[in-house]
Amino acid sequence: MADIIGYAASLLIGISLGLIGGGGSILTVPVLVYLFGTDPESATAYSLFIVGGTAAVGGVQKFREGFVDVKTVLLFGAPSIASVWLTRKYIVPAIPDPVFGAITKPVFFMGLFAVLMVAASVSMIREKKNKNVPTDKKQMKAGTKAALVVLEGLVVGTLTGLVGAGGGFLIIPALVLLAGLDMKKAVGTSLVIIAAKSLIGFTGDLNREIDWKLLLMVTAFAVGGIFIGNTLSKKIDGNKLKKGFGWFVLAMGIYILIKEFISM
Repeated sequence: MADIIGYAASLLIGISLGLIGGGGSILTVPVLVYLFGTDPESATAYSLFIVGGTAAVGGVQKFREGFVDVKTVLLFGAPSIASVWLTRKYIVPAIPDPVFGAITKPVFFMGLFAVLMVAASVSMIREKKNKNVPTDKKQMKAGTKAALVVLEGLVVGTLTGLVGAGGGFLIIPALVLLAGLDMKKAVGTSLVIIAAKSLIGFTGDLNREIDWKLLLMVTAFAVGGIFIGNTLSKKIDGNKLKKGFGWFVLAMGIYILIKEFISM
């Protein structure tokens, strides 16, 4: 029964990515841990493959529709890819178990992921009072904008490496405010960046034992979901859906924090 619910939830991963360009990766680790019984560290690795493969399919669709800015993909993607690979290859294996005190490595990963979920939910729920780019952002020098895009790429890549989340909720605002992309192009560009950094980051975990059957099944359902999400995105108000999804992510984040730390 848990597997059936898990595969249904896997569809939601792709649907979310197709509808709002992010959020689906926030679901992946909890689905793997709580529905498929994967240990948290492996789940963060599996999430990179699932999210990366799903985003790649969506990114190809957006590229064909003209909603991908290749220059921004390279500017943001290069430092992001480097940081996620280094994090998975060197930082994650170096984290001790227990991390400190009674905080074990699995609890640390789930706790960090839950905090990221709560931060993501606030970003999704919060209404932006002024949708126009602030004057100081418009007047920012091109070199400064590029440096900030690169810096954000490094930060997002590190977070992706630690918790296996694609980071669309961080990437899209950066692309809109710093790279000056419109929302549709930011979503498409975000998918390509998420695909590249997640899949390359996953190669840092190829030395671990991998359940390829589970990995490919969940990815297949998520890919099916992104086709559904892309179709629905033409009919559903993405802003309203994003806010509702944000409340759902907030509830899940709080649940994980309570479950992991009360059970210690």
